[in-house]
Amino acid sequence: MSEILTEKQEAVLRFIEDYQIEHGSSPTIREMREFFGVSSDNSILKHIKALEEKGYIMKDDTPRGIKLLSSVKERLESSEKKLPLLGMVPAGGPILTEEYIESWMKVGDDIVHNFKNSYLLRVTGDSMIDVGIYEGDVLVVCGSLEPRVGDVVVGLVDNQNTVKTYMKDATGNVYLKPENPNYDNIYPDGSLCVQGVVTGLIRQYR
Repeated sequence: MSEILTEKQEAVLRFIEDYQIEHGSSPTIREMREFFGVSSDNSILKHIKALEEKGYIMKDDTPRGIKLLSSVKERLESSEKKLPLLGMVPAGGPILTEEYIESWMKVGDDIVHNFKNSYLLRVTGDSMIDVGIYEGDVLVVCGSLEPRVGDVVVGLVDNQNTVKTYMKDATGNVYLKPENPNYDNIYPDGSLCVQGVVTGLIRQYR
C-alpha cells in the first residue's frame, strides 16, 4: 500500500490492530468512538472509509465487520509465537501492515517483554559494536516500555530510525549515545521520539 495515512488514520488503524490482537475480533464503531473520546460516529466513519479506500482494511456492514488484518490473522492463527520483522518504523510507531513487515520470526519468551507491543528491527551500521550489536543483528523491541538511562532504544531522528543508548547529561537533557568512538552523540533539536526499548537480540550465522 503506497497511500500515506494521516495521523488520525494511523491512530485508528493502530487501535484496530491492537483490539484484534487482544480480542480476536474487530471493535465496533461505538467502541472506537469511546476510545477516542468523540461524540459522533461520523468522525470515526470517515477514517474507516479512508482506510478502506486506501486498501488498509476490508469490511462488511456488520457491527464488527472489519476483517482481520492479514498480519494480525497470521499472528493469531500461528501455534508458535512470532513477531514481525519491520523494514522501518514509521513516525507514528510500528504499524502491522504489509507495507512495513519484511517477514515473521519465531521468538523466545525470555527476550520479549510484551508480545502485543513488541516487534523486530534489523540493525544497519556499526555504531553499537562496543555493546555487541552488529550490522545484520535483529533486535527485539518493546514499544510500550518507558526508556531508562542506559537502555538501548530505537529513536526517530530526522525521520530515520536509529539504535543508540538512551542518556541524560548533567542538566537532565536527553541525548542518544553511540557505542562506537567513531560516532558523535546525538542531541535532538526538539523532542526525541523513542519508538521502543530493546529487550533482546537475535543473531543468525547462516
